[in-house]
Amino acid sequence: MAQDKTALVISAHSADFVWRAGGAIALHAKLGYQVTVVCLSYGERGESAKLWKSEGMTLDKVKAERRREAENAAKALDVHDIQFFDLGDYPLEIDRDAKYRLVDVIRAVQPRFMLSHSHYDPYNLDHSHTTKIAMECRMIAQAWGHNPGEKVLGAPQLYLFEPHQTEQMGWKPDTFLDITDVWEKKKAAIECMEGQEHLWHFYTNVAENRGNHFRRNSGGQSGGRAARYAEGFQSVYPRTVDEL
Repeated sequence: MAQDKTALVISAHSADFVWRAGGAIALHAKLGYQVTVVCLSYGERGESAKLWKSEGMTLDKVKAERRREAENAAKALDVHDIQFFDLGDYPLEIDRDAKYRLVDVIRAVQPRFMLSHSHYDPYNLDHSHTTKIAMECRMIAQAWGHNPGEKVLGAPQLYLFEPHQTEQMGWKPDTFLDITDVWEKKKAAIECMEGQEHLWHFYTNVAENRGNHFRRNSGGQSGGRAARYAEGFQSVYPRTVDEL
């Protein structure tokens, strides 16, 4: 029987999926989902300052270290499959062949939902470019005329995970996910990203703050769930439901 509980995370750089969606990944893996992560680049130029400060560092060495960290983090989160497109960063450039490669992944995974970056990020255009590409490739994967005979994509929701400085990004979360039960897995994955240790505390604090928002929006002091850690997401497309 084909796996029908799948999800796809499209990450600009090899650490983004950890900070921003590690809890969602681990939680859904625990629920029986096969979660695939695609890293479009390693973040080797723009997000590896600590590594570049080491004497004798080269681009290939940085890429290898970033890949090692990401693979260790993926293992900690119980990721089903992680793929590295190695398209380069700062800038991240995605040509037609790379788009079709991503479409192939989307069709192969047939995700129930997808995760990627905010629409806008003035500090890191690689991030917002990634989401534009995610939406474009989702569209192509739905097209019956693209590689006729393949199984086309349905209409998975695309959730935008939290950017680094939300007030500058126009990102407005409409979904909070309680990740308390898998927080230790996310924490372990965060600590795999040795080259960006300065972000460990920051994203712990984000998870604690979103836990507060989860509690407030699930009932607050009148009976809300006692979530200690949560992640926030913004949905792109309308959700079709039978009950609210």
